[in-house]
Amino acid sequence: MNKILTPDRLDSLDMHGVISRFAEQVRTAAEAVRNLDGLPEHDQIDSVVVLGMGGSGIAGDVLTAVGGPFVPVPMVVTKGYAPPSFVGPGTLCFAVSFSGDTEETVEAAEAAASAGARMVVVARGGALADAAPGWGAARVPLPDDIPMPRAGLGAMAVPLLLVLEQVGLFPGASGWVDAAARQLEARRDQLNLPDSKARSVARTIGRTIPLVLGGGPLGAVAAQRWQKEIQENAKAPAFASAIPEFCHNEICGWGQNGDMTRQVFTLVELRHDEEHPQETRRFDLIRDLMAEVVHEVVEVRAEGEGPLAQLFDLMLFGSYVSLHMAEQEGIDPGPIPVLDEIKRALAG
Repeated sequence: MNKILTPDRLDSLDMHGVISRFAEQVRTAAEAVRNLDGLPEHDQIDSVVVLGMGGSGIAGDVLTAVGGPFVPVPMVVTKGYAPPSFVGPGTLCFAVSFSGDTEETVEAAEAAASAGARMVVVARGGALADAAPGWGAARVPLPDDIPMPRAGLGAMAVPLLLVLEQVGLFPGASGWVDAAARQLEARRDQLNLPDSKARSVARTIGRTIPLVLGGGPLGAVAAQRWQKEIQENAKAPAFASAIPEFCHNEICGWGQNGDMTRQVFTLVELRHDEEHPQETRRFDLIRDLMAEVVHEVVEVRAEGEGPLAQLFDLMLFGSYVSLHMAEQEGIDPGPIPVLDEIKRALAG
């Protein structure tokens, strides 16, 4: 694989290089959880909870979007300081924190462990790694070569899927992970080309504000990922929404001020093979309505075999778009000074 950095590109943390190695990260993560010790038996689990924030928490969203139709127990993602009140001995609880010190996740995990939940810690180190032995928790370590949580999606999301497979709640997950890695390799080769579609999409968005729209649970998570990547990498505003909910409220807000919104917003549609037939029809209707009130309508269609491959494919595409948007404006995509400032203020 060719290194895609160029001497004139501002990228102090090599976010381009890390994103281009998404497929390898997925494969490494799969190896890291093979024969993981300390997991409960299938019949001991009646619910699954994922605790996590930001670039770590989206690992739980991936799990629920991909596994929701197949996993036979309820799954909940909690992004805050407390776990759901139902958490107890029958709960398999993932505490996911890139650093291991995310204060919301640490506090929620301590409460879940005290309630008797069966804990799995996914963290590089920190307070969660220190607490794991006392909780009797299985621990999945994270690689040291990932510079930021958002760049570690594969390392944090894949273990959740494969742990559920080992427990017996998600048979066949490893096959989906393999298919996803293959698709990421194929898409990366396309997106590393100088005239890639990701670069074209970034140029079309320009300095407008993207409204990223996905269909169903899978599309909603992909749109959320695009939003966060553009915000953190390009340091630009972005919004995300999902069909069918968009058709029950948000579409009403686009009926006025078209002379202004046409200069400000670009609609990005994320399409995939798992759409409900009525979601597909809704996309067609929305496109006709929105084309009159936005700068441009752009479609990105997922490729790959299976829901996980298609979801990761859309996410990789969005990461490249966000990096190209940063490059267009001469912005270093890696550092996130405003988030660091907030953390310092809270710790003070």
